Amino acid sequence: MAKQGTWTVVVTDFNYPDLSIEERELAQWDARVIPAQCTTPEEVLKACRDADALISQYAPITREVIQGLTRCKALGRYGIGVDNIDVQAATERGIAVVNVPSYCEDEVSDHALAMLLAWARRIPHYTEEIRRGAWDWKTGRPIHRLRGQVLGLLGFGKIARLVARKAKAFGLEVIAHDPYLPGEAFAEEGVEKVEFDDLLARSDFLSIHVPLTESTRHLIDAEALAKMKPTCCLINTSRGGVVDQQALIRALQEGRIAGACLDVTDPEPPNPKNPLLKMPQVLLSPHVAWYSEESQIDLRRKIAADIGRALNGLLPTGLVNRELAANFRQA
Repeated sequence: MAKQGTWTVVVTDFNYPDLSIEERELAQWDARVIPAQCTTPEEVLKACRDADALISQYAPITREVIQGLTRCKALGRYGIGVDNIDVQAATERGIAVVNVPSYCEDEVSDHALAMLLAWARRIPHYTEEIRRGAWDWKTGRPIHRLRGQVLGLLGFGKIARLVARKAKAFGLEVIAHDPYLPGEAFAEEGVEKVEFDDLLARSDFLSIHVPLTESTRHLIDAEALAKMKPTCCLINTSRGGVVDQQALIRALQEGRIAGACLDVTDPEPPNPKNPLLKMPQVLLSPHVAWYSEESQIDLRRKIAADIGRALNGLLPTGLVNRELAANFRQA
């Protein structure tokens, strides 16, 4: 084991005021923190070549970066998704990839429902109408009662299950599709398990809760959008790449779906000329569903602690490449 204080952890990029939370946590694991602000693979490799571990926010940790690291034991990601890290390349070199699988369930589930409610009750529309001097409830027609409408969930992990529980309080019927979970997981929540095509066809609101992987990229494409109700609203608080954005724009322009609520886009931020920015039936937020003051502290503390565990030979809680689990001791 390295001597006290000699583990080196480079934070490749961050938009926090400082790294005091990470420094306090990693000091307990005999590690010191070195800040960087990298945006390219070349910058990452230059800053991190001899680091024992990396923590990244958005910086690309590519195969070329990973192959150039001389002593790295762990790659951490601020968040749940690890689409900016080449996990396969890390696994080939025996480097642990660590995320934070549990830190913002309430925030994201709240945000998805907040977008649903704002869209369904036409709150942004009425706000703009009043600012223009119009006080007329009829401008938002038609508005339909939520009770009895169908909320479809694509993916049924922790966040989606919280969405389901909260949505039921509004009287929404909840259905979900997740091919990786047994029927019992749905039954426990009182949610109907359906096939993908049934999810598309039946949902009045379709909320996305899957990670971005090779199998989910553009899962919501032109073909999928064509199977949705023309009155359906698409809600995405997961990753922008799950939706084929050009197909979504065309579907909205042609009235093949009624609207969209997007916390994420592809790319981020969207191009200023993106038609989504001018569509009144589209609600947007800047990839903020994860955020609260409390969740931000949880995120930073948990990833730092897990990187510390990995450096000291203990099994990280958020180990992504589970095939490396045998390399670590149980805590």
